[in-house]
Amino acid sequence: LAALITAIAVSLFLEYLAQNPALFGNRPRGFPTELVTKALGGQAPLTLGPVVLDRVDVLVFGLTLVLMMALHLVIKQTRIGQAMRAVSDNPGSAVLMGIDPDRVVSFCFALGGALAGIAGVLWAVKYPTIDPFMGLMPGLKAFVAAVLGGIGSVPGAVLGGLLLGVVEALSAASPLSAYKDALVFLLLIVILLVRPTGLLGRPWKEKV
Repeated sequence: LAALITAIAVSLFLEYLAQNPALFGNRPRGFPTELVTKALGGQAPLTLGPVVLDRVDVLVFGLTLVLMMALHLVIKQTRIGQAMRAVSDNPGSAVLMGIDPDRVVSFCFALGGALAGIAGVLWAVKYPTIDPFMGLMPGLKAFVAAVLGGIGSVPGAVLGGLLLGVVEALSAASPLSAYKDALVFLLLIVILLVRPTGLLGRPWKEKV
């Protein structure tokens, strides 16, 4: 909990620091998408029978799917992944088994930062306007998706993200479109009340 609060505080500090005119400034800027558009073969949508797909959406979905599968394999099939799960489950026992928790935590932060960077680029390609606070709401919703699916579960995060997407899409097409962000956090509250560990999270026992 302390690390989470600290991370949020540092992110806010960096966002406000970036507004300094000597760094980025608070004026939104355009994001160059020419190379991506050329690589995708233009801006014309893809037509598959009755389905019309935006090329950028196909890129985002495909790359996201590959990254999620790679992350799942790293966590489940590699030594560093086993170390990550061991430190997450019981840091004390992990130390006794010869695992360095600091090294594992550093790797997790580096991996998470790299994935967040890729997500930021994909977001900017889809919505080509960037500013220091462009990641605030997506970051909060990503946290909500992780909690909905179950903290520590990659399939759960995927399920949570898809569920959030469906809720937002349905609310955007309803009279409650102005409250679609509020509905997302309302869904989080309901899930925490009904199933605090998330949809795919496993319950745990805590000694008090």
